[in-house]
Amino acid sequence: MNLGAQELILIGLIVLLLFGARRLPEIGRAFGKALAEFKKGMKEVEKSAETEEKPDKSEEK
Repeated sequence: MNLGAQELILIGLIVLLLFGARRLPEIGRAFGKALAEFKKGMKEVEKSAETEEKPDKSEEK
């Protein structure tokens, strides 16, 4: 789903009307923190999946 400039402006205006200008920085920070935590969690899942895929050499003997 690709959003064009017009769609982004419309979404921005709706958010501005719903939350007000004073709350936007707070909402942006919260969204950024949530996104960073999500990415961190995904990296941890990928790392644990990689370690589970590699067999131990002690188990092969």
